[in-house]
Amino acid sequence: METAKEIKDFLTTRRAKITPDQVGLPTVGRRRVPGLRREEVALLAGVSAEYYIQIERGQVAGVSDEVLHAVATALRLDDVETAHLFDLARVAGKAGRRQSRARTPRRQVSEALQALVDAMVAAPAIVQNGQLDIVAANSLGRALYDAVYDDGPEPPNLARFIFLNDRADDTFPRWEKAADDTVALLRVAATKAPYAKAITNLVGELATRSPEFRTRWAAHDVRAHRSGTKDFRHPAVGDLTLRFEALDAAAAPGLSLIGYTAEPGSASEEALMLLASWAATERTAPRSPLAP
Repeated sequence: METAKEIKDFLTTRRAKITPDQVGLPTVGRRRVPGLRREEVALLAGVSAEYYIQIERGQVAGVSDEVLHAVATALRLDDVETAHLFDLARVAGKAGRRQSRARTPRRQVSEALQALVDAMVAAPAIVQNGQLDIVAANSLGRALYDAVYDDGPEPPNLARFIFLNDRADDTFPRWEKAADDTVALLRVAATKAPYAKAITNLVGELATRSPEFRTRWAAHDVRAHRSGTKDFRHPAVGDLTLRFEALDAAAAPGLSLIGYTAEPGSASEEALMLLASWAATERTAPRSPLAP
């Protein structure tokens, strides 16, 4: 990852989203940029234009946390975007030292974590890592993501499925949002582990094979995956709108446990009960004598 370019592109795309009117600055003369000028960001952050230009070029060695917070405030960054800026600055600070191209650690799901996932019998649950591999699931989670599991060899990968599988827009009816969220999550993971081979290889593959991914990657959006709703379409039970909560696995950094629930009394709750029946049937169905 070229950290200086990442910083430049991130800050440039953020200031392009803000107009002078939004921050109380006058609009004078013809503007050649869609958002704030660099000089205007510097004014709002309380630093000189030359200093801000240096920061935007990725020259952040020695830049204090106070200045980074001031830039984040000037650009109206949210908590996730602010954390991302600090992660970029941290990586840039290490750029002068020789960095190895590390492998992403193979995150083994502990017996205790798997037991917890399996105990969630009424709610779909999965465990995923930073590059969006599904590394564990309970029975309902496996059923909910059945199409993703069918996509290829283990572990199934959500990003690869969403951008490279023809069934993705049917499995995820709100495909545009799913695609946006996927890239924003990968961007965060790639910055936190800039030398992780698994993540950089995945990003390279998707950028090469998917124009939709390339467009979103160039936007430099970042996002957290903590709570919200997600839409699914399952061939056996139809459409489901489910609430989700994501929890970091404290004993296994880099892994997140995601559980799904349906609104009580909703059509999605009924569909979720049907999905449980379908999953049980799939588990107990006899295998064909001709099956391998």
